[in-house]
Amino acid sequence: MADIRSYIKEREKREQNQEDYKNKIRKHKLASVYRTLLLAAAAVAVIILMVVQYKRHVYTAYDIIASVPKESVTGAVDVGMGSSILTYSKDGAHCTDARGNVAWNRTYQIQDIKAAVCGGTAAIASYNGRNIYVQNSEELLCEITTNLPVRDISVAENGTVTAVLADTDITWINTYNSSGDNIYNGQTHMDDSGYPAAISLSPSGELLSVAYVYVDAGVLKTNVVFYNFGPVGANNSDYIVSAYSYTDLLVPYIRFMNNQTAFAVGDSRLMIYGGDGQKPVSIAEYLYDDEEIQSVFYSDQYIGLVFLGEDGTRKYRMDVYGADGNKVGSYYFDTEYAEIFFGKDNFVVYNETECVIMTMGGTEKFNGNFTKTVRLMTPTNSAYRYVVVTDTSIDTIQLK
Repeated sequence: MADIRSYIKEREKREQNQEDYKNKIRKHKLASVYRTLLLAAAAVAVIILMVVQYKRHVYTAYDIIASVPKESVTGAVDVGMGSSILTYSKDGAHCTDARGNVAWNRTYQIQDIKAAVCGGTAAIASYNGRNIYVQNSEELLCEITTNLPVRDISVAENGTVTAVLADTDITWINTYNSSGDNIYNGQTHMDDSGYPAAISLSPSGELLSVAYVYVDAGVLKTNVVFYNFGPVGANNSDYIVSAYSYTDLLVPYIRFMNNQTAFAVGDSRLMIYGGDGQKPVSIAEYLYDDEEIQSVFYSDQYIGLVFLGEDGTRKYRMDVYGADGNKVGSYYFDTEYAEIFFGKDNFVVYNETECVIMTMGGTEKFNGNFTKTVRLMTPTNSAYRYVVVTDTSIDTIQLK
């Protein structure tokens, strides 16, 4: 009997020891979890603090962290072409990177230059001329020779070009691939379909938008028509996949922001089109009341319409809209702008001598003067680092 009681006590003792051991393991695991959670919370707090400080930080100056000499060309225009710089004039064009390396150099004689840029690709022509020069940031792609005078051009990032060509009673809208081959011919008559006042190719070159302006019974009208040169459009008459008609509206400006989104600017209305990238549909419209648009700027994410400031305290107001069709906000500034471009969550207003950078939250991150006369300013992949082109140099600057 004593042996049984001893055995039971021994077993209870072993069970108690096992339970104590399990409790110790459980407590150790909980302690490890708590430590991990505390470290994670601390890391999140540090990140939040850094983000808040970053968003609140205001830059007051900049450093030139790299600079290369640049040859000045009289009458030349500098534009950003992807991460490269396109310089063109009546005598020719060349492309350089931020380190001043020349990718290509092309000579020609053009009097009235028409230039179109999409990402890292550009097309250059002469109004009423018959040659279109197509190139990207790495090489010359092709030279297109038309049999009729060129009135307008648009280029896609893949080198596709659409040209408006003038004929006696007909206006042609012809599209060419990056090799210069004619892949589509369209025609319009002023008496019925109207005159193509604005054209734009999507970056992929698959979609084309055209704003046709015409007069019907004494009333000005505009048809915004979308063409699809891919398999979807091949099943439709003349590749037309969608069209929108507007009464008493002149639309002189239309652009693709990306392969899914386009917008058109009329004299009293902004129209934004989106969808799946096959058949653009209207997703938003905004009326301007009686205000007159001063300028239009855009990126793959934002549309900016500049108006005169209505309150008398600031000279300009820019209304910004997103690619989703929603209004982002209204922003006021006094700088006499030569150009405005968008970053991921900010925009840059600049001229030859001064620059203002503002976030979409309305925070002014920088307001200062350049130390050199600036011809062009473009963003880089680094935050608040930019490339500025002057008469004599290409400088990379970092705000501080």
